[in-house]
Amino acid sequence: MATMTLERVLTSVERLPADEREMLEELLRKRRSEAWREETAAEAKRASRAFRSGKLKTAPVEDVIARLRAGLKADAR
Repeated sequence: MATMTLERVLTSVERLPADEREMLEELLRKRRSEAWREETAAEAKRASRAFRSGKLKTAPVEDVIARLRAGLKADAR
């Protein structure tokens, strides 16, 4: 099977009629949304298990927000 590159995919998509390109865009959007929902649900289950097992502790919301902000600042560097 030939390897699909992003450039090949884009070239193929550009050859589609406009209505099929719109349909493809909608399908991709729905699949991304579904994948995000599945990832979020899996992460929630992991967090719930960690909390129940005592590996995840509660914290004041202000502390959590401060840690998130600190992480965002570190990522921006």
